[in-house]
Amino acid sequence: MKVKKWQWGEYAGLTCLFFMLISLAVAITINFRPLYVFDINYLNILDHTTLDQETLLKNFDQLMNYLNHPFQQVLKLQDFPVSASGAHHFYEVKKLFLLDYAVFLLTLFPSIYYLIYLKKNKRFWRLIRPFQIGMLIPIVFGFIMMMGFDRFFILFHETFFNNDDWLFNPATDPIINVLPEQFFMHSFVLFFILIELFFAFFVILGKRELR
Repeated sequence: MKVKKWQWGEYAGLTCLFFMLISLAVAITINFRPLYVFDINYLNILDHTTLDQETLLKNFDQLMNYLNHPFQQVLKLQDFPVSASGAHHFYEVKKLFLLDYAVFLLTLFPSIYYLIYLKKNKRFWRLIRPFQIGMLIPIVFGFIMMMGFDRFFILFHETFFNNDDWLFNPATDPIINVLPEQFFMHSFVLFFILIELFFAFFVILGKRELR
């Protein structure tokens, strides 16, 4: 059966919208500083360092500035030494950050154009099924994460990194003492919540159009 040209356009628009929303959720999550501020107290992070909260946050901001800015080539933290392997891992993380931003920017305008097209032609209902299916994905990953975050965390790193540089030695990279695994678990939870909210919004929008 021959697929019409406008149908291919809708498939492309839907794909762009998916990637735009996912990359947006990632961008919000990795830059949501209040989560780390909350976890400093909730996870008693200050018990694992001699720094006070203000100084710790200054170092955290220095790390985030390095990860977010493409032209900052050297990672330098005020109060934490960084080994060669630690610096290499953060460089790889930086590349993932920048890749996410690139995906967001590349898909943003096609997604906006697609949404304008859907509104103009009253076709938001087309988003209901794809986003209902999409909402199942965070639930599945959330269930896997609840079964054992340690294993989930390892699989995540094995998927995105082809070395063991992410296995920090606290003696040479003490920054790991103030970036506990539970903080990353909370980050994943935030990401999944954002995805659910974004997808649910378009499901509701589509259903309202059918009324």
